Order: sequence, then C-alpha cells, then structure tokens
Amino acid sequence: MTRIIGIDPGSQRTGYGVIELNDNDLVYLASGVVKLPKKSLAIRLQIIFEGVKRIIDQYQPTELGIEEVFMSKNPGSALKLGQARGAAIVAAADAGLDISEYSARSIKKSVVGVGAASKNQVQKMVVQLLKLKDIPSEDAADGLAVAICHGYSRRGIKLLAKSESGRFSRGRYL
Repeated sequence: MTRIIGIDPGSQRTGYGVIELNDNDLVYLASGVVKLPKKSLAIRLQIIFEGVKRIIDQYQPTELGIEEVFMSKNPGSALKLGQARGAAIVAAADAGLDISEYSARSIKKSVVGVGAASKNQVQKMVVQLLKLKDIPSEDAADGLAVAICHGYSRRGIKLLAKSESGRFSRGRYL
C-alpha cells in the first residue's frame, strides 16, 4: 500500500488530492484546495508551504506527485507558478517524501487518455476512476489527477521491474 499526494500548484489556489495505491486499486482519501488571500506573494508562498505541510502531517503520504511549470504567455505568471511549486516541494522534501514531477499533458493523458483534455473531462474521469459520489472542484480534481498519474506511473515501473528479462519489447508484452 502506497499513499500519494498530488499537487496542482497555483499562486491563487493550490489543489491537492490524496489517494492510496493498493495493488491495482486507487482509493480516494481526501482532496481540496489551499486557498490563498490577495496578499503579497511571500505570504501566499508561506500559506502554500504550511497548507501542504498540514495535509502531509494529517494523511501521512510517502510520495508526492506535482505538476511541472508550463510555458505561459506571461513570464511573470510562470515565475509565480514556479515559486508556488517550490513552496509545495520544500514542504514535501522537509517531510522526507519521494517527489516526482509530471507535465500537464502527461497528467491529462494518463487520466483521460488525451493530452489536451479539458478541465471538465479531467473532473469526470477522476470521479469515475476513484468512484466518487460528488464532482470535486477543478483544482482539487487536478490535484487528484496528479496523484492518479503518479500512481499509474509508479505501478508501470513496478511491473517492468518485476518482469523477466526479454519479455518486454518495444512497449509490448510478448
């Protein structure tokens, strides 16, 4: 059993999702948003750090998946996003978690099957994959999607490691 926290960083809202990976099952534990006030960037980064730290303390994950910075038309926005990621990563590193990063495209592709999926499509697939009764907010669904992507990625690596030499060839099981 592996407990994973997924983070969708943002300088205004940071989404998170916590799941457990039990063999082939993904089990929902929690999700939500660290909401940030309209204060200085330094205060918002501190809130992200403290919020992620609090979530880690509460749910005790051992691994963190986080979305990479994407190239924005506005360099200032990209820099703020990078700093928000940094605050979350430092909280995870401080807690001793293994940290993995994923592009937005790879997260969407692993959850929806399409790298250019809409936020609505991600929400719907998160509900299906985790058998949720309610639709989480966009930011919470994105955090869960990161956790799911990490779980799938981790599971694939584990399967490859267990396979006998020579049984996998060019991505196909022989």
